[in-house]
This record gives sequence, C-alpha cells and structure tokens, in this order.
Amino acid sequence: SEEEKEKKKKKKKGGGGEEAEEEEPDESMLDWWSKYFASIETMKEQLRQQEAAAAEAEEKEEMEIAEGSKGQAKNKEKSKAPKDDKKKKQQPAPELPEKKNKQKIDELKVFNKELETEFDYFEDWLHTFNLLRGKIGDNDDNATEEERIVGRFKGSMCVYKVPLPDDITKEAGYDPNFGMFQGIPSNDPINVLVRVYIVRATDLHPADINGKADPYIAIKLGKTDIKDKENYISKQLNPVFGKSFDIEATFPMESMLTVAVYDWDLVGTDDLIGETKIDLENRYYSKHRATCGVSQTYAIHGYNTWRDPMKPSQILSKLCKEGKVDGPHFGPGGRVKVANRVFTGPTEIEDENGQKKQTDEHLALTVLRHWEDIPRAGCKLVPEHVETRPLLKPAKPGIEQ
Repeated sequence: SEEEKEKKKKKKKGGGGEEAEEEEPDESMLDWWSKYFASIETMKEQLRQQEAAAAEAEEKEEMEIAEGSKGQAKNKEKSKAPKDDKKKKQQPAPELPEKKNKQKIDELKVFNKELETEFDYFEDWLHTFNLLRGKIGDNDDNATEEERIVGRFKGSMCVYKVPLPDDITKEAGYDPNFGMFQGIPSNDPINVLVRVYIVRATDLHPADINGKADPYIAIKLGKTDIKDKENYISKQLNPVFGKSFDIEATFPMESMLTVAVYDWDLVGTDDLIGETKIDLENRYYSKHRATCGVSQTYAIHGYNTWRDPMKPSQILSKLCKEGKVDGPHFGPGGRVKVANRVFTGPTEIEDENGQKKQTDEHLALTVLRHWEDIPRAGCKLVPEHVETRPLLKPAKPGIEQ
C-alpha cells in the first residue's frame, strides 16, 4: 500500500534508527520494495568497500612516492569527502539491527550502471553495425555520423579456414551448410510481450524556474507510444515511480525501446529531461538470457514469488538441450548432475498453507546460478536485478541528465 511505501521511504532516508530496531520483518508485511531497499543497502556497502579499498591503495602509493605529510593529509580528506556526501550522516547509526533484517530478506542485484556494460552489450553473437548515407551531396561534409545513419545492420560475420576443425564438425546435429552458425534461431518475425518496470529516477536535471521538475514517464516501442502524463510527480528531482507497463511488439521490426522522462508543464509543451534506449532484441537472443533475471531463491508465494513464465527446471532442460549438455539428472538426496558437475540443494517447498512437498526447482535454480561453471556451453546468466541507466538528451550529447 502507499502508506507502507511512504513509511519505507522515510525509514530509508535515515529517519531515526530506533524504528529499524523494533521491526522484525514479518513475511506478510514484505513486498518487492522491501527486497529492493535491502538490495540497495547491499549495493551501497559494496561501493563503500570499493571506495575504501581504492582510497587505501591510493594512500599507500602516495606514501611510497613521498613521505611528505601534506600530501597524505590532503588525500585523506579527499577520500572521505565524497563518501560522507553520498550517505546521509545518520545512516551508520542503525548498523546492528539492519544486519538482523538482512539475512531474512531475499535480495536482487542492483547494478549502478546499464545491464549491457556488465554483459558485453549482449553482443555474444548479434552485433549491430550502423548503415551510413554516403557523403556526396551539398553540406554533407560536416554532417555528424549520427545524422548520416539510415538504418542498422544486425548480424555476425565469421571467417574460418576450410576444412573446419574437427571439434565443430563432430558436434551432434552438425549441418555443414551453417558452418560456425549452428543452432541460431530462425529469422522469422517473433511476437513478444515486453514488461517495463520503472522504479525511480535520481538527481534529475531541474527543468523549472523553482529548481525542481514535474517528471513523468514516456515509453516508445515501434508503433506504441505511451505518455503517462496524468501521473506526473510534482516538484521532485528524485521521483519514485514504481510503475509497470506492458507492450506487445514484433522483432525484428520493433526492437529499440525508448524510456524517457519528461517535465510536465501547465502551459506550452512538455520538455524532455532525458531518455535512454534499450536494444531488446539483443537481450532476447543473448545466451546470457536477459529476458527475465534468475532470482536467488525459488518461492511459490509471498513477496519473492518466482516471476519468470518458465520454472527453473524448464529453463535448465532447455539450456541443456540447446547447449547439447548431458543432463539434468536429478538424483536422490538433493543432488543433480549436469555435464560432469554435481550440484546439491534443498528438495522441499512450502505452499501458502505451510504444506511441504517435494520439488526439483531449488536444485535446478542452483545450477542456473552457477551456469558459467558448466564446461563449453556455460556462461553467466543475468540475475534478477534492477539496472540504473543514464538519461541523455540529444541536445546535450554525453551529459547525464
């Protein structure tokens, strides 16, 4: 409910450490936001550790270079300032009770950057090449590359020596016509349902004279153009949207999703604050499986319900089949064998009424979360996550809004 969200927001801002102390999380009170805020704390902690480690290394280096105490003092101040800035000063207070809460709440991965940078832009086999208009013509000499783009070519090129190496030709189901491109999906148009969750925006560029903005979300994909104008958030540079949008689309025709934040104005046209573009097709076809992230645990009810249309065991079977991997073989005693690896895990699950029943899903999920350890076919699968994307504006290229 809205009240709960408000309460959580207040708590998150570091309002009073006592509150956190009394509250033992009760399963029925938890929702996705509890999970999100717990995950944000974890992300901040990791960033803090990285910063501290970097500062320490820097300090050590400085000391080696010069024994001069001045340099050292300056460096100390430097490494401290940004840290205090980012974290509100009250935060370290409720340190202990938070640890208690932490073990209980399942978390997701919060990336403080775009998902693409974490997974090589999902170009494991689909690369994008811009098609440019030729330069001949009047005043085209000074046209930027951006203006000359007339389309995009997507695909992959391989040059290889014939005859092909044995390890490829000996593969099961090898077709000589496809050479290196075995097992690539067909080129037919494919209908997909895209679900976009927008959590919040931070540090938006002020758009109004009062130094604030009235942001709302606009989403564009193919012919679909959604402007969520009536739900603008008044006078806020850090709006929490907490909204989801469903859009149907067809690849390859409609694969570039644009998520924009506009500033609502009573008079005149609304101004674009910034936007981000996401190539959905690359995510869909990537072997990292960027369609719906793999969560840490499998649950059939409560705030952490499994949200992928396929269950872990189905995903695992599909990956094994496609990668020509032997398995999965579920054995007694909570064991599963995939290729030459054995994984163990729990085999019981509780439904809403507390009834326990046998399941292979936890085991399958354990394998998915360690899929990069599987020889040959393995790679890291995208975890359940929230990504953070910079909002950019064509008028000010390269400057985050």
